[in-house]
Amino acid sequence: MSIDSLWQLPSPHIVNWQIDASHIDHYGHVNNVAYISQLENVAWHHSNALGLTIEHYKSLDRAMVIQSHNVRYLLPCHEQDDILCATWITKCNKKLTLPRKFQYICSIRKKTVFEAETVFVCIALSSGRPTRMPKLFEDTYGAACVGVEA
Repeated sequence: MSIDSLWQLPSPHIVNWQIDASHIDHYGHVNNVAYISQLENVAWHHSNALGLTIEHYKSLDRAMVIQSHNVRYLLPCHEQDDILCATWITKCNKKLTLPRKFQYICSIRKKTVFEAETVFVCIALSSGRPTRMPKLFEDTYGAACVGVEA
């Protein structure tokens, strides 16, 4: 079975995550905080690959911040596991919100180990208040949208 056939949506943006001792909790599994930290890493990696950097965010006085997470831990991961972490932008209303879907697959077991849906909201960095997306965000994130809701 090919890993490509396991992705829930087409054209995933994938980041490889090698599990090391720093990710392991007292149960000998990857700590739940490590999954969330990796989620942030994957989202930033995707934004950067689309051409949006922290410098753009700062110069526009805008940011996409997390409003909510819905996470599902499906199988435990362990030290030395190799995890393929994928994300998709599932909707871009070109106003305020940007849902993303995440799926992590263990390349050794060829099984999905984690899934999440996260809703990002555009804010003004200077005030922290929700603010309409700038055109650069609308165009960039809108073009990357796979067209299904999280």
